Amino acid sequence: MMRHPERALPAAALLVAFSASSGAAPTHDYPTAERADYVLGCMAANGNTREALLKCSCSIDAIADRLPFPQYEKAETALSLQSGGGVGGRVGLFQDPPEIKQAIEQLRQAQAEANLQCFE
Repeated sequence: MMRHPERALPAAALLVAFSASSGAAPTHDYPTAERADYVLGCMAANGNTREALLKCSCSIDAIADRLPFPQYEKAETALSLQSGGGVGGRVGLFQDPPEIKQAIEQLRQAQAEANLQCFE
């Protein structure tokens, strides 16, 4: 018994296309631990409520949609060092370079847009 091979090809092509699109990772995927750290800090600043959990998780998702993780990580590291996380008084090294200033500004812009989207 011969089946219709001309029908199998389009179905197989459709299955391959669906599989490829359904398993695709988000464009700006952040490690789970980084997302959790952000949400925990955000919740602490916003009352540790269920509502804060929802808004803060929305916020990190919105930031991740706008900013690739390497840029986020660079800005977070610089901000941490500026706020006293530096060692041996070398904090000034992370305040002046234009690349660091730009990364911090991009993060602040993404945070502001996320706040408008999630906290309004």
